[in-house]
Amino acid sequence: MRIPELFRQPYPSTESPTREMRQAAIIGLFVGLFLLVFQPFGLSFWQTPDKPLKILGFGLVTFVITAFNFTVWPQLFPRQFADERWNVGRQIMLITGNILLIAIGNRLYLEWMLSQEGYKDYTSWLGMILVTFLLGLFPTTGAVVFNYIRKLRKYSQSAAGFPVYPPTPAEPANCTETISIPTPRREETPLTLVSDNEKDIITLDAAQLLYIESSDNYCTVVYQKDNQLVKPLLRSSLSRLEGQINRPRIVRCHRSYVVNLDRVERVTGNAQGYRLHLANGLVQVPVSRQYNESLVVELKAL
Repeated sequence: MRIPELFRQPYPSTESPTREMRQAAIIGLFVGLFLLVFQPFGLSFWQTPDKPLKILGFGLVTFVITAFNFTVWPQLFPRQFADERWNVGRQIMLITGNILLIAIGNRLYLEWMLSQEGYKDYTSWLGMILVTFLLGLFPTTGAVVFNYIRKLRKYSQSAAGFPVYPPTPAEPANCTETISIPTPRREETPLTLVSDNEKDIITLDAAQLLYIESSDNYCTVVYQKDNQLVKPLLRSSLSRLEGQINRPRIVRCHRSYVVNLDRVERVTGNAQGYRLHLANGLVQVPVSRQYNESLVVELKAL
């Protein structure tokens, strides 16, 4: 695989805010202890009261910057950090950008500390930031690529162990109106979905449902009717519709998707996790990492 292609490969986006905060705390603690033990950039010549605490302040600066970059930005720009947009290149850019900001933040912290004691800092701004950035760039790139390969192998090999349900022959690929969809494998039961205003209602057999996808304040309900995929919109949150379904085989698999496990034909995997294939492989539904364990049990029981 060429380098440009590698950078475009899917990569897991940011973790939950709690986990990101924990990782930021670990990084900050590491930086603080590293500087305390080795004291580079002339810190060994710095004579000041409470020196260990002041050096550990670099770790606090690192924690604040890292926590902000990995928790606040994804909340402010969720579309940019969505799994469908996130890839190896963006992950490397995020981490290297974080390293650069840490270098600048710690340099400002050092200058402020020295100014409080009446000292002037004669060390090079550019030299300190450049050294910090370069020291972090190559390990960061290597770590991201290694993690990509590890996760890709993990999910690809695991997905190979799932059962495969061959679909019935499909119509030509350029046919967009009508397709031949596999017959549901479960008994059909009525299912009613009601919008927020309680005026728009969709009634269908539960076995006809393929998946529901949320987008902003609307949900697209995708189901089979007379060998066609029907995709009506309902103004509703996905959580609200999920509460109306109450079927053990129709479950949340992603923050934006509810899927009918009985309509899954096969499972594949990439570095972001599993992909559920439905409707003769024309549809792929992602599985978030938080749902991996529960869905693995359900899918292997199909």
